[in-house]
Amino acid sequence: MVDANPTYSLVIVDDDREMRDSLTHLFESVGWQCENYARAELFCEKVRDISPDVILSDVRMPGMDGLALLDYMQTKEDTAPVVLISAHGDIPMAVDAMQKGAYSFLEKPFDPRRLLTVARHAAEQHRMGQDTERLKARLAMLSGLDRILIGQTDEIKILREDVLDYADLDAPAMILGETGTGKEVVARALHDLSVRAKGPFTVLNCATILAEKFESSMFGEIGQVKGMLAASDGGTLFLDEVAACPLAIQAKLLRVIETREFTPIGGDKPVPVDIRIVSASNEDMEAAVAQGRFRSDLLYRLNTLMLNLPTLRERRSDIVMLFSHFLNEYSTVYEISTPELSADDVSALMTHEWPGNVRELRHVAERRILAARRGRGNVGEAIHSNHDVEEVPDTLREAVAAFERELVAKAIRTHKGKMDAVAESLGIGRRTLNEKIVKLGLDKNALL
Repeated sequence: MVDANPTYSLVIVDDDREMRDSLTHLFESVGWQCENYARAELFCEKVRDISPDVILSDVRMPGMDGLALLDYMQTKEDTAPVVLISAHGDIPMAVDAMQKGAYSFLEKPFDPRRLLTVARHAAEQHRMGQDTERLKARLAMLSGLDRILIGQTDEIKILREDVLDYADLDAPAMILGETGTGKEVVARALHDLSVRAKGPFTVLNCATILAEKFESSMFGEIGQVKGMLAASDGGTLFLDEVAACPLAIQAKLLRVIETREFTPIGGDKPVPVDIRIVSASNEDMEAAVAQGRFRSDLLYRLNTLMLNLPTLRERRSDIVMLFSHFLNEYSTVYEISTPELSADDVSALMTHEWPGNVRELRHVAERRILAARRGRGNVGEAIHSNHDVEEVPDTLREAVAAFERELVAKAIRTHKGKMDAVAESLGIGRRTLNEKIVKLGLDKNALL
């Protein structure tokens, strides 16, 4: 019957065959895995391929003795602890062995129970050391992510863990979340933490490219345009607002994912490409499929790995931490002292709905610092500042979307939800209106 204790591995180095057999029998009887070597030199030849928990070695052997083996093992990284045994031991030898880094020194004849206890303790210490090193490496990565994905709520902790796990994979990943939640930030983190980090990270915003220019932008054109696929070779291609990708291109993109090659416009031979595709959307992609705007087979290839970004409303306990971080950041940029947050400031932060999520929070922090440079202002004023200093979208696409959202919402209210009248007043067809309402995330009932 196998007990519930961990299985440890042991390397035995001893020129005495009977002693090797006896030690092997002893340790295997309690569940250890053992390998035997008659000479230390033979073990050293294979040390790169062996990762034992403990090395048990005789001291006096022809050729390389136990003390020389101990010296050799001290030059290796993550070396297993060495326990030395000898029938000729004396106090000076034991002291010398311990000073050179031996875990323990036992003199023959030894008590088998004591040897097993010493070896188990050595193995436990070795395993603990390995776990500690792994934890340190993981924490070092997390501290890097902490500077990007700031927060202590369960949602953001899970997101950081998912990013770390998915970064090591090469499968396509899809990032979903509202505008301003940090989709490109997460995409860059997936790239920067991956083996592709030294390769290019290229961004193609599908919503900002004219349909007639999309194919040349993506695939390139022989002798004229280098496409994004070629520019991303060896790295990561980030397809932002992927739902806006034209249907005609979607079939070709699916083929790129499946074959890992593409054909530029005007070319007659496929070009191999080594890329990881990360996509993002603030839309309901299943709804886009149901409406016939997005291919289901492409969606199920792009969303092999899924990351859902929480809104700021869903992680309210992170708001003050995030805002303080942005205040410190902008205080450094504008070379002023960081203003203290009052109770009213915290109240304003916690009661605002943050429709623009982290991006809006960052802009509010910058406005607060700009006001502080003039010796006035508070967080409430920064949040509700008038239109001449109001948050400006980062891209033309976002500015156009914001304007369209306001225009369509106004028309819906004006015509009391009569969609034919709304479409006519806007000068567009009813189907186009319905598509815009979905794309802009408008809730008709909430507007009326």
